[in-house]
Amino acid sequence: MSQQFTGGEQASPQALRRAVEQARDAVARQSWAEAYGVLRDLDRHRLTPDDLAALADAAWWTSRIPESIQARTAAYSGYVAREDRRRAGYCAWMLFYEHQLAGHIATSAGWLRRARRHLSGRPECVEQCYLVWIEAEDAQRRGAFDEAMRHAHRMGEIAERCGSADLVAMSVQARAGVLLAQGRIADGLALLDEAMCSAVAGELSPFFTGWIYCLGLQQCMACADLERAAEWTDAAMAWCASMPKENNFRGLCRVHRVEVLELRGDWASAASEAAVTCEELLPWETQMAGEVFCLVGDIQRRRGDLAAAEASYERAHELGHDPQPGLALLRLAQGRATSAAAALRLALDGDDTGGPGRLGHSRLLAAQVEVSLALGQPAEARAAAEELESAAREWQRRCGAGTTVLHATAARAGGAVALAEQDVTHARPLLRRALSLWQKLGVPYEAAQVRMTLAAANRAAGDDEGARLELQAAYGAFERLGAEPDARRAAALLGAVRGRLPGRLTEREVEVLRLVAAGRTNRAIAAELVISEHTVARHLNNIYAKLDVSSRAAATAYAYTHGLA
Repeated sequence: MSQQFTGGEQASPQALRRAVEQARDAVARQSWAEAYGVLRDLDRHRLTPDDLAALADAAWWTSRIPESIQARTAAYSGYVAREDRRRAGYCAWMLFYEHQLAGHIATSAGWLRRARRHLSGRPECVEQCYLVWIEAEDAQRRGAFDEAMRHAHRMGEIAERCGSADLVAMSVQARAGVLLAQGRIADGLALLDEAMCSAVAGELSPFFTGWIYCLGLQQCMACADLERAAEWTDAAMAWCASMPKENNFRGLCRVHRVEVLELRGDWASAASEAAVTCEELLPWETQMAGEVFCLVGDIQRRRGDLAAAEASYERAHELGHDPQPGLALLRLAQGRATSAAAALRLALDGDDTGGPGRLGHSRLLAAQVEVSLALGQPAEARAAAEELESAAREWQRRCGAGTTVLHATAARAGGAVALAEQDVTHARPLLRRALSLWQKLGVPYEAAQVRMTLAAANRAAGDDEGARLELQAAYGAFERLGAEPDARRAAALLGAVRGRLPGRLTEREVEVLRLVAAGRTNRAIAAELVISEHTVARHLNNIYAKLDVSSRAAATAYAYTHGLA
């Protein structure tokens, strides 16, 4: 047999016919690896355009994108040569799609023009749905939502008349996207669910099933709807498991599974899934792989492995994904609060996804609250918390739900700011609401973090028993998660509430000692605790005297042996 697309010694007509029949049977069974293995070694000049298109599909499903483009280009030429304008138009549209995903903007635009030339002005056919779909997306990007919705409806009407269940479902998905972009969240999510049901019910071809799942999961997470995302992620992964191993959608769907597992607190599974996901995505879906590295960095940071977290965030950045706010929170953990604040301001200034309900934007604002409070900048923290609260109210008005990730984030931020301003009466109800929401959403790390703040609010209100209960629950959650730095901090504060701090240390001295043990300089400790370097030095002298030590190394050793580090 000849090498791929090169000619060489040719197989006999009988051998070629048997090979093509084998490949066609493999395509019918969706055994893409088998189909690719057969078709790639055949002389392209002896293959029909349909067989070349099948080779392109097989290469795509097995993540060989350049080969898919090469084979589809040959198929396109074959369809043009036999004057099959419909198939040529479809091939041109697929080449537009593949080049667009690969980041070849000019090339993709050229193929879209060819698709329009082949299909525009022809008798109605299902392939014209693809052109109408692009018109809907273009209008949506311009903010011409009525025009976009007309195109999406027209796409569905053509698909209905032509009997394409795939494109009927995609028209529903397109309408959902227009509504979500328009801010009609409840209506948009309802249509999204309808489109997803088509995939779950097995009504669609594999390509469109995967496409519907990927688009729907992206929209769920963008809308901060964790419950919906978790449900549809389970469905998507069940579909992926039922498919042959060669499934190009597996890695794309798994990204959202990693995100859900991380939020749910199953960090071991999330890390394991993340490793597989990166193998499936690289080298073709680099930005999505970057998102996974960022999620891994978040887990490593919370576990206290700061060096590994920094490497993960750097890798995410290399792959084109913004590592904020995780990197800023890492800088805060390293005692570089000023650097963290500057990075967050830049990230927020450059964020163009700040509409109500956008999960990424809300995370940036929540991190800004935390960093601003650490720097003793209550006004900046208050502004970020108020923006979160305003976004939560607007989101509730649009989608009718008041129990999303966004609402939990806003309540926690508002409670933390109120406590910093010594408004305990206002802080406690907000923190209790945040705790209730995070528990309802099943996000244990965030719930434990709220418990820590609520414990401080309870102590400020004179409720030592309430503080003890919250710290005890937080400590247990951090231990189960493997969040060692947080667990050590909770244990130290729990000891203070119980009145059993070792070495007769005060609560503030324990905080200073914990930061010394973490390797912070006096300047970094002062920034994190919002006190002067002179006060840090005074606390250190008191610590040395009480513990009968004379160096930072000896104090650090004491902290580790007594569970304070």
